[in-house]
Parts: sequence; C-alpha cells; structure tokens
Amino acid sequence: MTSSRRVTLEAFGGPNVMQLQTVDLPPPGPGEVGIRNTVVGFNYIDVYQRKGVYPLPLPTGLGHEAAAVVEAVGEGVSDFAPGDRVVYMNAGVGAYADRRNVPANRLVVIPPAVTDEQAASLFFKGLTAQYLVKKTYPIQAGDIVLVHAAAGGVGQILCRWAKALGAFVIGTAGSPEKCEQARAAGCDVAIDYTNDDWPAQVVAASGGKKARVVYDSVGKDTFLKSLDCAAPFGMVVVFGAASGPIGPFDSELLNKKGCLFLTRPSVFPHNADVATFRANAKDLFDAIAAGHVDVTIGARFALNDVAKAHAAAEARSVKGAILIVP
Repeated sequence: MTSSRRVTLEAFGGPNVMQLQTVDLPPPGPGEVGIRNTVVGFNYIDVYQRKGVYPLPLPTGLGHEAAAVVEAVGEGVSDFAPGDRVVYMNAGVGAYADRRNVPANRLVVIPPAVTDEQAASLFFKGLTAQYLVKKTYPIQAGDIVLVHAAAGGVGQILCRWAKALGAFVIGTAGSPEKCEQARAAGCDVAIDYTNDDWPAQVVAASGGKKARVVYDSVGKDTFLKSLDCAAPFGMVVVFGAASGPIGPFDSELLNKKGCLFLTRPSVFPHNADVATFRANAKDLFDAIAAGHVDVTIGARFALNDVAKAHAAAEARSVKGAILIVP
C-alpha cells in the first residue's frame, strides 16, 4: 500500500488550521486512477473553504486542481496508463496532496505543448474563461467586451482570450496598479471602478456603442451599473460575487436598459459530461499552445508550507498565480 501526504482540515479558521498528515493510500478502485501530483493549483475558493465561508463537511481536504503523473489504474480504466501526464479539476476536494486516487472521468491528458505548471495554474480558471468566451457568449471579431476584475486570475485569462478572438476589450479593476495589470493582460482600455463615474468612462471608451457582453464576477457593487454598460440586446453575464450577491431586482430593468439578456452560468455544469469536458480542455490547451492564454507564476510553495501560501494570498502579496509543489 502506498502512503500519501495530504493537507487535512478538522476545523475552520486561519492558515494554521491546515495540518499535513501521512496516510495509507489504497490501490485505485474500479474506474479510478492512482496519481502523483506534480504541481497543485491554488484558487481563492481554497481560502473561503478553509475559513468556513463556503463550509465543507469536516474533516476535509482542500484543493480543486493539479497536474499529475499516472502511477496506477483501476479496473475498467482504459483511457490512461502509468506515466501519462494528466490534469484534473472537480474530482472532489483534496488536491493538496502528493498522491491520491481520482475518478478517471475527471482526468485529461496534458499535451506536450503545455507544461505541468501551465496546466495546474490555468485549468480551473481557463475552463471558466473557455465557456464564457465560447459558449455563454461566443465572442466575434469586432465585439466590444467589458470584463470586470480584469486584473484577477480569471479576468486576465478572459481578457487575453477575448483579445485573441478579435474583441475590443475594456477592463475594470480596483486600483491604478491593477488597471496596469489589466492592460498588460490585453485590455485595450482599463478603468478604475473605484471612481463613481466608471460607467460613463466605459461608454466613452467604446465610442458610445456600449458592450455586446459584460462579464461580471464582482456582483453586488457592479451589477446595476453593468446594465448601463451593455448595448441594446446585449448580454450581462454574472459568474461570481466577489463583493456579495446581487440580491433581488426588478426584471423590468432589463427591458428599460435595452432588452438585455442576463445569465448566471458556472464552470461545473459546462463540464459535467466527460466528452464535453475533454473537448473544452482541448480548446483551452490549443489556446495555451497558441499563446492566446498564458499565466505569470507569482510564487511556489512546498506542500508543508501551505499555510504560508494561504497567508500570502490573503495578504495580496503575490502578483501572479500561486502554485503548491508536493
């Protein structure tokens, strides 16, 4: 029987509630694959789950995505073989580990053109951007696109991908420094949304035409004004709530603001079917290989330094992606 070093959580709280334990790992069961994680991706939802903002049943592991190498396959698994480089998300929390067993239908082979670090840092966020630009609103060349929180992890990927598809990209962010990061990520214009007149600045930047689609992951603080930035018959996509949920509103506003479309999608339904999941992953990998989607690695932490990784994330002291290396 193989051993596994994994982060466990028996109570919610600060970074130090995470404990590193060594446990026995049984062979993979039917439909499972035994993997050795090479790089674990960090997402801010990990912090929320550690703190109990999004509570998990205790005790629990943490972490949603990682790049790995296949070490063993269970009965009935024919898609993978030992030595394959793979990446996963939505395979159950517990990616903060050096070894684990995961369902084979949650794995995708990493192509040669994509590194383990790219895969681990881009998979979850990149698949979010993928459904936003390809499915929720399929961006066409010449579209005016507004992306809130454009300096964030998903925001930067979204801006780069939208720009590669030929859009005119307007990004908003919460400070002049973050606006500079948004411009570096491909925004044609970046606007500080801590200024009260940011909607007017967005409309001016788009030549008065407004945006065909508004991607809003901020929620409560931006939603109503997002409606003012969408063109007639445009779409407002709420895919997060960093400032809190938007709350009830009068749907007649959508009519008054220009017969707008409103949707609240999420990454997991878009990747629930294994064939669709792997096709979406290929789309993301192709975009990475073409240079349309990229990531800056801001810091790497060993698995036994996971508390330092969370502290750095909460302090906003790292520019770029955080990775955990078992």
